[in-house]
Parts: sequence; structure tokens; C-alpha cells
Amino acid sequence: MSMLYSDDDRMLADSAEEFFSAQSPVAAQRALRDHSSELNYDPNVWQQMLELGWAGVTFPEQLGGLDFGFKGLGAIFEAKGKYLAASPMFSSVVLSGSLLQQLANSEQQAWLSDIISGEKRVALAFEEQARHAPDSCLTTATEHGNDIILTGKKTMVIDGVSPDAWLVTACYEGENRVFIVPFSEQVTVQRINLVDSRNYAEISFAQLKLPKTALLGSAAETRKALAHTLDLGRLCLSCELLGAAKALLNMTVEYLKVREQFGVKIGTFQALQHRAARCFVELELAQSTVMAALSAADNADSEFASSVSLAKWKLANTADLISNEAVQMHGGIGVTDELDIGLFVKRIRVAQMCLGDADFHHARFAALMA
Repeated sequence: MSMLYSDDDRMLADSAEEFFSAQSPVAAQRALRDHSSELNYDPNVWQQMLELGWAGVTFPEQLGGLDFGFKGLGAIFEAKGKYLAASPMFSSVVLSGSLLQQLANSEQQAWLSDIISGEKRVALAFEEQARHAPDSCLTTATEHGNDIILTGKKTMVIDGVSPDAWLVTACYEGENRVFIVPFSEQVTVQRINLVDSRNYAEISFAQLKLPKTALLGSAAETRKALAHTLDLGRLCLSCELLGAAKALLNMTVEYLKVREQFGVKIGTFQALQHRAARCFVELELAQSTVMAALSAADNADSEFASSVSLAKWKLANTADLISNEAVQMHGGIGVTDELDIGLFVKRIRVAQMCLGDADFHHARFAALMA
């Protein structure tokens, strides 16, 4: 099983890096932070990503996708990480699109087609606690005549402010199920402000009435689909963390080459060379875990879940090491807003926590391998 990018994957990776470098550089993320909008991403950049077909990279051609594979998707997310590019690709395409692909019936598939074309944007709402707890669900869905009544609250809904719909998990007949909830003024939406200045929301439902056609899939299908979808999300976050860590290490090495102290370049100090070398080695090891997980996704490997948790754990720790060393080796200027380092550190901190931090995946990997 090859763990390397194919020529096609490499071409997509190169084009993604060129695109984000030109259309969504780090300076654009800084501008989004300083002039916050409702979306917290540039819709023009998102439209260009849609025109490139990136929303359909992993989906089959009969659904309007490119059937390109997960290594191609991983290459895009790694490039996104290098430039801190904000877009709804993670929330709408990876999480919501994957879940719909697995659970939607023929009528509900229209939502997936609209996600791939970019006509609609959908957000997955499943978290209810401060820490990632995918099996916990206090939101309830009960039958009332021909309707379903939804009551509860979701937090940390990524791109949850003003989507066209949410996919909401709720306890229905004793099982965790998923419902399509179109955007409505009856849903209470409160923005959550995190350090990476992206679009997050807390949403609440108070006796929200839904048709029975809002229910996706069977109970057994939902358990499997939710687990697989979250793993795909964790894999994409690992790719993004890989890109961000690479960018930070490159910035730090370049700084070591030009910064002078005591009349010499600080890059000649052996202690700093050793620290940079350690970061490089850890990053190479981290990349191998990501490539293994991407290969497992493309080959429907039975060890996909464990390989994803290994990658997420490794990237969380490696990105933590490199972000800390980047700040330390830049010295005092490393903690100022003058440099982009702080923007990377803030995004890394949120991505580390999202869909399970290092501790969560350390424990999950151990349980899966037991």
C-alpha cells in the first residue's frame, strides 16, 4: 500500500499551494480577523475553490464529484494550513457532505448535490460539552403526530453562523440520530469567539417542529456514519496542522539564518540547531502518520480509525512543540502581533482541540488497539 502522493495528488497539492498563496495568503486571514464579518471567511475565495471542483474531490462522479480520493483532499488541507486559509470546506464538505453521502435517501441527496456545487452550505451540530464527547447527546427528538419536536443545545458548531442548514444529532427513540434542520429564525444562534477568529456558534432549539422527512438513515447506519465522518474530519485537521507546523518551522529556520546576536547569526549556535533539528525530525514522523491515515481512507482499511487517532495525536503534539519553539527562538518579537507566528499559534491551538485533543486520541488509540 503506497503511502506516497501520486503524480496527480502532487499536482493537486502544488496547485492548491499556488492558489492559497495568491488568493488567500496569511495576510488575508489577518484582515479577516481585523475586520470581522458574519461569515469570517472570504466568499469570493470560497467561490473560486468551488469553481476548481474542490468541494467534490472525494465524492463519486454520479453525485457531481471528482472521485479523486482522500490524498487529494489531504493535500488541499495541508495547503490550507500553510496559509491559514479560512473556508467552509471542512464543515460543509468534509463533515456534512460525508454524513449526507452515507445517510441521505434519494430525495435528501439534493442537499449533497447542492453542497458539491456550492449552492448550499451546511454545518454539523453535534458537540454539547466543553470537551469533545461524540457519544454524549442530551438533545431530544420526539414524535408529535406527523411531526418531530427537537429540543436542546449544541456548542462549537463550526461555521454554524448563518448556514443554509444544520445537521443536528439528537436522541430519538433511544438512539443517537441525525436530522436536517434548515436555517430558521426559530433556531437561536449565538456566535462563539475563539482565538483563531473563525465562524463558530452555539445553537439552541426550543420545541422546534420538523417533518419526519428530516430524519437521516437508520439507527445502525447513523452510528457507523457518524464515527466515519468524525474520523474524516480528524484526518483533515491533522493535514491542516501538518501544513501549519511546516510553515512555522520554515519561518523559524529562515529567522535563524538572518537574526544576529553577539555579531554572529544565531543559526550558528549549536543549541538552536539541535532544537530546530528535533522539530524537523518530529515533523517528518508526523507526516508519515498522516500519509498512513490518508492511505487507509483511500483503501477503506479496517485500521482507519486507529490510524486517524494516531495521526491526530502525533500532529497535536508536534504542532505544539513547533509552535512553542517558534515563539521561543524568535525571542520577544515572537509574541507580538507584528509577526504572523501568533496567527499560526492561535489556529493550531483550536485545531488541536477540535474533534478530540491529544489526550482524547491517545486514549482512543489505546482502546482501539487493545
